[in-house]
Amino acid sequence: MRVLHIITGLGVGGAEQQLRLLLRHLPTPCDVVTLTNPGTVAEGITADGVRVTDLAMSGNRDVTALPRLVRLIRDGRYDVVHTHLYRACLYGRIAARLAGVRAVVATEHSLGNSQMEGRPLGPGVRALYLAGERLGRMTVAVSPAVGARLHRWGVPRRRIRVVPNGIEVERFRFDQAARDRTRKQLDLPDGAFVVGGVGRLAAGKRFDVLLRAAAALPEDVVVLLVGSGPEETALRQLAVRLGLANRVRFAGESTHESATRAAGPGPAPGSGDGGGAVDSAPDLADSVPDLADSVPDLPSLLSAMDALASPSPEEAFGLALVEGLASGLPVLYASCPALESLAPGERPGAAYCPSDPASFARALHGLRGDVPPHRSAPAAVRHYSITRSAEQLMGVYASLVPGPTPEVNPR
Repeated sequence: MRVLHIITGLGVGGAEQQLRLLLRHLPTPCDVVTLTNPGTVAEGITADGVRVTDLAMSGNRDVTALPRLVRLIRDGRYDVVHTHLYRACLYGRIAARLAGVRAVVATEHSLGNSQMEGRPLGPGVRALYLAGERLGRMTVAVSPAVGARLHRWGVPRRRIRVVPNGIEVERFRFDQAARDRTRKQLDLPDGAFVVGGVGRLAAGKRFDVLLRAAAALPEDVVVLLVGSGPEETALRQLAVRLGLANRVRFAGESTHESATRAAGPGPAPGSGDGGGAVDSAPDLADSVPDLADSVPDLPSLLSAMDALASPSPEEAFGLALVEGLASGLPVLYASCPALESLAPGERPGAAYCPSDPASFARALHGLRGDVPPHRSAPAAVRHYSITRSAEQLMGVYASLVPGPTPEVNPR
């Protein structure tokens, strides 16, 4: 069985890194096509020995990419075409059908109630999505919540399969040496209580809530934000206005493995924090420290934290929180289908918190005085093992392609 994965881009992001993990564990030959942006994750996939082809699309309406994609699918004689993210799902499904491949699978990574991939959902987006969906055979939802949203949109239940995102559980095991090393690299004060936020620095993630909560907490509370995005400048400016310039660290993008930053993240355009951002004051953003040359891997950054917080009120899965639990961290969330799918007794250390500064401040204050001397992951995180996810995905492929299916071997 030969599988072609088509994805919109391969910069650092949850869907992109999830694809790389799956490729490491799928027991069948795979190639990857990225429509644009062959970034850091593309380099990692290539280093893993998987071929990556960049179509170099110039934009959403670059239809010249379609015949090139059709030829690539035909030449590769693929049994399955698997698409990821909105643009790739649309172009990939059309190209696969034109190339004569009927086993077309799409994974829906980030469908919320009001947004998809950080963009508002309008009638046009929904109609185009459903038109493309009819060209495929199966849509994989990363959580039951996403599956329910797809069904409410009109996707038949028989065409939906839930395959949760997965993690390499052992990679996220708490590491005291990595904690000490990373906290020194981040120039964190001795005894600091470090609250982490992991994800794209976009408005929907509501990391402004976390900063405002920290401003109401004692000075030993430090916020560590891992990620980049359009709200970075606004968040830096907000940190300065709140008096948090020395209590916030911007780590930039981080992968599951160590990486070296070729250049600093630089200020990103921001739209403000909703309370009057100081757009004319880049010097304020520059006064907030970040990492100069190298970025620790995500497991090391999680080991350096004392708690992980996600104020985002609308998530499709909540992968970073699962990774935090695997590191033994207490986690606070406003939305996390991955954890909400588990029985309450299976997620010790995880707690719901409304997405407002006062609620997060109260919850974090309670955690601040209760840091355990040893950290271990709850057994339930193995429910989200990447090996298990790969096995389930192979089952989806097998339902569409006749013949024997290779078995997944743990690595």
